[in-house]
Amino acid sequence: MSRYYYYLILINMVANVIASVPAILLQFHKQGSVSSMILAAIIGTILITIYTRFFNAFPGMTLPDLLKKTTAKWFYNPFILLLALVWFIAGLITLVTFAFLLIRFVTPEMPIIQIGSTIILSVIFGCLMRSERVLYTIELVTLITFPLTIFIFYKAYTSDNLNWDFVKDAALYVNQMPNLNSFGACLFLFLGVVNLFIFNRFFTEKQSFKWKHAALIGVISTMTLFTTYFIPIGFHGFENIDELVYPWISTSDSIRMEFFIIERVLFVFILFYLGIAFLSILIHWHVSMEFLKFVFHLEKIKFRGLTVGTVIPLPFFIGISLYFLRELNEYQLFRISGLFYDSLIFFFSLITILLFFIKRRMKNARQAKEY
Repeated sequence: MSRYYYYLILINMVANVIASVPAILLQFHKQGSVSSMILAAIIGTILITIYTRFFNAFPGMTLPDLLKKTTAKWFYNPFILLLALVWFIAGLITLVTFAFLLIRFVTPEMPIIQIGSTIILSVIFGCLMRSERVLYTIELVTLITFPLTIFIFYKAYTSDNLNWDFVKDAALYVNQMPNLNSFGACLFLFLGVVNLFIFNRFFTEKQSFKWKHAALIGVISTMTLFTTYFIPIGFHGFENIDELVYPWISTSDSIRMEFFIIERVLFVFILFYLGIAFLSILIHWHVSMEFLKFVFHLEKIKFRGLTVGTVIPLPFFIGISLYFLRELNEYQLFRISGLFYDSLIFFFSLITILLFFIKRRMKNARQAKEY
């Protein structure tokens, strides 16, 4: 598979390590989080395999293209509009989360609207780029941020402050039934593959995807889940871990880098995770924008020969984002994120069924064409 394919999956996984996913898992640390992670790792790997094989069968075609060929207009336009809303909300949650992080730990005197506006302006025009250029941007930022992120994880695993007895205590709760909230949060980490709904247009040739690729993704995702959940417990204990609002921020502040210019890992951690958050928002909002272009034919809206339709959604993106930045607090964001993750379980279950329907209709259309 192309390296860009792995970027889409890995960024979604890593970006949510610092967001509300670990907080949700740790809130239910005695109510099935461990079994939920195991179940999510299995089902998530299966979903990645299904989605990858599906789009691999239709090189260069996006989901809107396939829906247009296989379903009626009364169905695919509202459905694609719903997809645009889902992807916008996913990016919005990441945006608000990191704005709260910055105002709490880095710039407490700066107004949150100013912080949010800075992040939005750095992302919003990237939404208008072609998908190929977005992937090139992803690769550039990934190559800069990932090595340091991996180094921080290495420092966490090798730290003297990491108590493996706490980790063993947490693992003993594997016999609890999976929890819906924990399962939804875990499953979201695997959904980076669904960005192929739009980015599949970049993969114009059939890719090689075998079971070894699926196994590799499964191992990486399992390690990511293990790191997300167990490392904060290893540093802070098991009993009261659910009281931490940002578990990984507290964990990074427990790590020290000896013989380095910046001793506290916290500042390095936030800085480079800001780059990962930038990529996550960029991907989600770019996909959302492409869905809107398809539904409303924005490229055809012109003024004095200039294509102005593509910028019409931008004021709505900015206005809605600033509104929620001003109105939400951290508790409300946590609750909304949990509900959003839970809804995605059922939403993407239905989409998976829809993909099988599309594949069958396309197969029938090809057979009819041959005859």
